[in-house]
Amino acid sequence: METKTNIEEHPTEFITHPLIKPNTIEQRLFQLNLAGMALKQSTLVVLPTGLGKTIVAMLVIAGRFTQKSGKALILSPTKPLVEQHAAFLKNSMNLSPEDIVVFTGSIPPAKRTALWNDARVVVSTPQVIENDMLSRRIDLSDVIHITFDEAHRAVGNYAYVYIAEKYQALAHDPLILGITASPGSNSDKIDEVTRNLHISSIQVRTEDDPDVKPYVHFRKLEWRHVIVPVEMKGLLDSMKKVLEDRLTQLAKLGFVAPNQKYLNKRELLDLQSRLQGKLRGGPDQMVYKAISLVAEIFKVAHAIEVAETQGPEALAKYFDRLEHEANSKSGSKASRRLVDDVNMRHAMYALKELDAVHPKLEAVQEIVSEQLNKNPDSRVIIFTNYRDMSELVTQSLEEVEGVRPVRFVGQASKYKDTGLTQKQQVEILDQFKSGKYNTLVATSVAEEGLDIPATDLVLFYEPVPSEIRSIQRKGRTGRSHAGKVIVLVAKGTKDEAYYWSSHRKEQNMNKKMRELSNNTSDSDRHIPDRVSFGDTYGGSGGVGMQGTTNEAGGVGMSGMSDEVGNIDLADINNKAVATSTGQKQIFDYENKNEKPLVYVDQREIRSGVARALDRGGVDIVLATLEVGDYIVSDRVAIERKTDMDFLDSIIDKERNIFRQLSNLARNYERPVLIIEGENLYTGRQLHPNAIRGVLASIVTDFGVPILNTRDEAETAEMIGAIARREQEDNKRTPSLHGKKTAMTLKEQQEYIISAISNIGPKAAGKLLRHFGTVEAVMRAGTDELMEVESIGLKTAQRIREVVGGKYKG
Repeated sequence: METKTNIEEHPTEFITHPLIKPNTIEQRLFQLNLAGMALKQSTLVVLPTGLGKTIVAMLVIAGRFTQKSGKALILSPTKPLVEQHAAFLKNSMNLSPEDIVVFTGSIPPAKRTALWNDARVVVSTPQVIENDMLSRRIDLSDVIHITFDEAHRAVGNYAYVYIAEKYQALAHDPLILGITASPGSNSDKIDEVTRNLHISSIQVRTEDDPDVKPYVHFRKLEWRHVIVPVEMKGLLDSMKKVLEDRLTQLAKLGFVAPNQKYLNKRELLDLQSRLQGKLRGGPDQMVYKAISLVAEIFKVAHAIEVAETQGPEALAKYFDRLEHEANSKSGSKASRRLVDDVNMRHAMYALKELDAVHPKLEAVQEIVSEQLNKNPDSRVIIFTNYRDMSELVTQSLEEVEGVRPVRFVGQASKYKDTGLTQKQQVEILDQFKSGKYNTLVATSVAEEGLDIPATDLVLFYEPVPSEIRSIQRKGRTGRSHAGKVIVLVAKGTKDEAYYWSSHRKEQNMNKKMRELSNNTSDSDRHIPDRVSFGDTYGGSGGVGMQGTTNEAGGVGMSGMSDEVGNIDLADINNKAVATSTGQKQIFDYENKNEKPLVYVDQREIRSGVARALDRGGVDIVLATLEVGDYIVSDRVAIERKTDMDFLDSIIDKERNIFRQLSNLARNYERPVLIIEGENLYTGRQLHPNAIRGVLASIVTDFGVPILNTRDEAETAEMIGAIARREQEDNKRTPSLHGKKTAMTLKEQQEYIISAISNIGPKAAGKLLRHFGTVEAVMRAGTDELMEVESIGLKTAQRIREVVGGKYKG
């Protein structure tokens, strides 16, 4: 059980500052001290949830505005968080509402440019800002401050990394604030975040710090154990037999030890990687079989976990998707073999006959009902790892008197599961806050940052192994008053492993945070000693923020590169940078007077290629391209495929690679195909000769040369080299003139019929030849459909279900 000190009673004093509305922000010394340090240099602030990270960001913005002219930018991962931050700033800052603007992808680009030019504070998701930067619609040179909310995301290719890099290179006087409650337990991860955000100071406050403790609310943590229904033993045993059989087959092939009874997820991933590596030396049927067996093990292991930790209802949904995948045109052999396995079929049959409810559902009903009966004005958030379970929990709670549940999930839509738009997400949160709904059943989309002060109870349907996610979830309660966290754990299942994993990682992270907190003068991190309120604000002794202008510093990171090891990225495009071997890179040979121009398809922004081109000194223009992904001249257009995309476009007729390249070759004199990645012969279970046949057809039948690259960076270098060759050496300029060819009538008819599940292109052709028209196929009865070669009862019934079934929109 985890408890935190109750908040102490103390007289309320408010911050006074010209840019902060009177009597709105309570004066808390730890927040003022953190803001003062963040005004001196780019800083990562680690502060527990509910203790005012957004207030610290606002204080920094207010202080920065009194020092310099320019605009501030606040970045947050989701639109609901963006809306929340913007509303807070408008309610708290002495700025015109027009000075604080929200950027979303739904605002036309031209309007965003006008808003950017006039705004003083822009609040946005990072993806929108990244797109506008790459499209040259906005300029960061006059941005005097950026706040990166949920700063632990600044790793890998996340948009935060690119924005921070360009900001550091382009801004006249950059200053960065990263804020997070959970930077992670791994030192390497924390180092990566600070490096990517160009942080020179880390400031940590924990709930045990004397200046923080008075504002920490009581939060009770309870782990409630349930027992998996004994009625599920039969179907679980059947699935475990499938698992044992696949492991036995792997042992016979020599890829795992004899009598191996279990492989955890990490071991399976390692085995999968080793097997794919073996195929690089050439085709091997034993290796192909082993890869398929590993895929089956993944699916069965997941089914067992769902059965044990989620319940029979969630398992039924998973089995439905598995059968849909097995019967679909692009379904994997692994899924087909599984649904045909006698033990798996027995488990599916046993599930249909099962009359049992997982005790977690009953526990959720009991816990939520008890909370709302005790306090009808309460708000409850329930977290589930899986969308299926969020739907089932919501349906279950609809039966409980006094509970008004609503489901809150992400935007992606999947088989039989439509996501929520960003607008719908914001509306649901507003309705939850207002009381129309009192219980929010959410997936991970609600974990970060959402401030719903009235939330009294947070319920985990299952533990999560990530310490960051666990801390984020817990932080949704105990923000403005005492709260409670309950975690459901199914005994003898993965739940227990996840519980201990999360517990250990949280302990490690807390230990790391205490070390950082106790070593704030660590020379490697350049963390200055903590300063008192008086030191920060010119010895004002608690009178507010008056005097911030001259006393707060505001050094930023310009001029600090020698001290903290930052590279001046502006120099990259002006100097030839040698690699460690002394060999120059392709981008080093650019024309210093003119940059090449490349048109980039909007959809390619999701890859790192556009960012790499920009870094390499190429001017890019985002456009909606009908043909190709990159246009480098009037005659050269490039289609880019990752190795997985290329293989999928061979399998999936809807992503027909030949049609795409036919359009490319018809519209451009010199079409090029780039295949990116090193798993072309190992990524899918396709025979190498089949892949070589497609490659040969592309080159000989379509006249499209193929270039292979290792990764996004090498792809960008190759595109840059082609662009320079065309534009500098051959004096050609990019020209957009590609148009897709329309489908023929025959192709459209086949497309309509083959869109029905279980109908491939061959079967569609047979149906159309037999009945003559699409209309006749749609009107045919089950018996008539079965007269067609290769159309069995199941397929015929599926066609009738799609054609005659009532739409449930």
